[in-house]
Amino acid sequence: MKTIWMTFFMAMLPVVELRGAIPFGVAAGLHPLTAMAVAIFGNLFPVPLILLLLRRVFRWLRHFPRLGALIGRLECRAHLKGRMVRKYRILGLVLLVAVPLPGTGAWTGALVADVLDIRMRTALPAIAVGVVIAGLAVMAMTCGVAGILR
Repeated sequence: MKTIWMTFFMAMLPVVELRGAIPFGVAAGLHPLTAMAVAIFGNLFPVPLILLLLRRVFRWLRHFPRLGALIGRLECRAHLKGRMVRKYRILGLVLLVAVPLPGTGAWTGALVADVLDIRMRTALPAIAVGVVIAGLAVMAMTCGVAGILR
């Protein structure tokens, strides 16, 4: 049970997300499908909060000079990553989240959706589909590299 919770919380982390949580869970002894399911739920858990609260948090952080500059850089990065999302809307958001590379994922997808004013009822399902696709890809890579499929 401890491994399941560790995998869940690891998937919630912004940089690690499920790209690190699935290999961790499998290496810790979880069945690959269990590791993937737990990582998907863990990765999706903070997304509604990000979509609901990000603008308020950013507005508050802008009151601090150094943090305001950081927020500006994050928004600039989101606009750059959002080019594909702007062009293809929902499909672009799904693909941004689904590609299992650094700088993509649920956190980045939620940031881009918020910066581009994509409503939560549209963004949340698109991000969820992208997370599931990424989970399947990472699980396949993990099982292929580890040479297992129990």
